[in-house]
Amino acid sequence: MLKKHSKFFETLVLFLDWVTLSCSWILAYYLRFYVPIIPVYKGIPSFFTYLTLLVIMLPLWYMVFKAFGLYQPRRISSKVAEVKDIAKATTIAILILVSLTFFVREYEFSRLTFLYFWIICVVALFIERRIFREILRFIRKRGYNLRHAIIVGTGRLGQDVTDKLHEHPELGIKIRGFLSGDVSKVGKTLKGFQVLDTFENIRSVVIDQKIDIVLITLPSSAHERLRSILDDIGDEMVSIMVVPDLIELATLATLRGGIGEFEGMPIISLRDTPLYGWNKVIKRVADIVLSLIIILVTSPLMLVISFLIKATSKGPVFYSQERMGLDGKIFSMLKYRTMAIEAEKETGPVWAAQDDSRRTSIGTFLRKTSMDELPQFFNVLKGDMSIVGPRPEREFFIQQFRSKIPKYMLRHKMKAGITGWAQINGWRGNTSLEKRIEYDLYYIENWSLRFDLEIMWLTIWRGPMNKHAY
Repeated sequence: MLKKHSKFFETLVLFLDWVTLSCSWILAYYLRFYVPIIPVYKGIPSFFTYLTLLVIMLPLWYMVFKAFGLYQPRRISSKVAEVKDIAKATTIAILILVSLTFFVREYEFSRLTFLYFWIICVVALFIERRIFREILRFIRKRGYNLRHAIIVGTGRLGQDVTDKLHEHPELGIKIRGFLSGDVSKVGKTLKGFQVLDTFENIRSVVIDQKIDIVLITLPSSAHERLRSILDDIGDEMVSIMVVPDLIELATLATLRGGIGEFEGMPIISLRDTPLYGWNKVIKRVADIVLSLIIILVTSPLMLVISFLIKATSKGPVFYSQERMGLDGKIFSMLKYRTMAIEAEKETGPVWAAQDDSRRTSIGTFLRKTSMDELPQFFNVLKGDMSIVGPRPEREFFIQQFRSKIPKYMLRHKMKAGITGWAQINGWRGNTSLEKRIEYDLYYIENWSLRFDLEIMWLTIWRGPMNKHAY
């Protein structure tokens, strides 16, 4: 996960660099040929010819800057070192570019333009990167986009990880404190952070401190305690990372587990969500675009359904119900009202039965065809749901399921969906919960945009009718 965050910021900085390079090159062209600092004797060359050189410049700058380590996270205090590296890398890149243009016999580019560009580029790139980091610092200080972590272990590994995270605030990971296996260390301060509690109380710490990431940094001698720590965490919706101390832990990996590294330290991810960095951006953009299209296309149908509901029964057109979504957060899910008002007043929360007498005349048809779920595309636009993902359930039922079904809560490591891998394979309604969890976890393990599109296509291909939808 740490590597994914670094990759996301590397791509973002690369995009900003390319914008800055393009603007610097255009400004250098106008300074040379439209500002009379030095007279132009051979006429003003085509702007388009100079612009096409960006096709070579952008990838060239990326390769040179990458070689200089300018896309790796850097300390906030290393301003002088960074500007030196930018100047060196830019100089080398320009020398390579000038050498390449030498072979373009049909056209001779202005050497003075390259000089202007070199000066502008070094200054502009340094300013761009300083502004970017200051914006990040401002966002972090305001408490936005932070992920809160605890360090399990107070030894050398735990202290090393703390130092590395302190050196890279751009990752947005805020340490809340340590957990120790020694009760005598509780309450003491280590590396500026308090030892909050012992390993045995990790679950209560995760809940009370609203922890997002658990970083386990146990020495080799204490790795036999890992299993009990994982059992104590249970199915709380946190990302769990292990920094191994010469121990192979890959066999314990579960949800999207994998092996990576951070600043030279090997890290084994035991449980994580696929939605970080560009994966999160891509899925969200796809959700917004597709849900807008679906709402526009089905708006006449939704107006007809709204009219029929109002004409055939008393009560509101829409029905709002609290469901559990990503990371266990509760949201209000919209549906067309298909049952009588206060349908659960006497029974309490219950699932709909096959011949449920509480359904309205139009409600039976809407539920059978899944048209009652059309308003959930507004939940997708809002960001509470995704088009594809595990179906959300009510908290009342979840508290029953999580005590009976292992790993049930892990399905909430992905945003709830209107359709999903379990649903298109027939596991919806009054069917096996174990099989539903199996398919939901398979979806999270193997998520990709292509997989989402496949599920959407199969949802359309197999049709909205389902024998378990009642």
